[in-house]
Amino acid sequence: MELWFSEFHAPDVKHSIRVNRHLYSKKSSYQQIDVFDTPEFGRVLALDGNVLLTERDEFIYDEMITHVPMSVHPDIRDVLVIGAGDGGVVRELTRYEGISKIDLVEMDPEVIEVCRVYLPENARELDNERVHIYYDNALRFLRRCHANYDLIIVDTTDPFGPLEGYFTREFYGICYNALRDDGIMVNQQGSPFYKHDADALRRSHHRIVSTFPISRVYQAHIPTYAAGYWLFGFASKKYHPIDDFKAQRWEELGLATNYYTTRLHIGSFYLPAFLERMLKEVE
Repeated sequence: MELWFSEFHAPDVKHSIRVNRHLYSKKSSYQQIDVFDTPEFGRVLALDGNVLLTERDEFIYDEMITHVPMSVHPDIRDVLVIGAGDGGVVRELTRYEGISKIDLVEMDPEVIEVCRVYLPENARELDNERVHIYYDNALRFLRRCHANYDLIIVDTTDPFGPLEGYFTREFYGICYNALRDDGIMVNQQGSPFYKHDADALRRSHHRIVSTFPISRVYQAHIPTYAAGYWLFGFASKKYHPIDDFKAQRWEELGLATNYYTTRLHIGSFYLPAFLERMLKEVE
């Protein structure tokens, strides 16, 4: 008998992965947490029945949400990461010697503990001396901040249910206040392909554009996410993601990557026609 894990990408679309073993299953105070071992994607972390990451393709997401802003801002020292309890984004950030502090705000401590055990490659830098973990609601945490950070990375799950508050105009406003005068905010924007995701993208992008003077969307191909097509938002008080991008400066750091390149950086901001029209409708 075969075991499969299936996730709804849309009401009429499922994505299924064959499972070798169900390694972990528990309901925390916030969500259902499951870890599967699969033949194609390695270990898979699912929250409330939705894939958060797989060992096979997590590098795409973590590199694109991290290295894009890091290659634009010339002097990022203090970083706030919201969500990302698996540790993948933190792992990428710790590769930059110039960063002095990484604050990680994760609502559910059990996500971090599960990843320490079952996804140690992702979680390996969570004990880095520059990393400070806060188990808190991000809205409450951010309200105590004013001009504290050079970069905020919002790595939360999709804008539905209890985390919908992380995609509101109020949330983006307090992120703006928590950033310094040249600060950057990057967030995951979901997929534009299915209608319910596209509607959420429109709402989120409109709110970010209304808050930040510079706001752009960029893209990546992530096989296990909805439609295999994922978007990120780049919002800044000062820096433009292409005009202020210095490829040579980033390349001189000598960071080895598996997805991100300086050529891909520029190309990721060139969007297909249907998506350009969708974004222009709300700008």
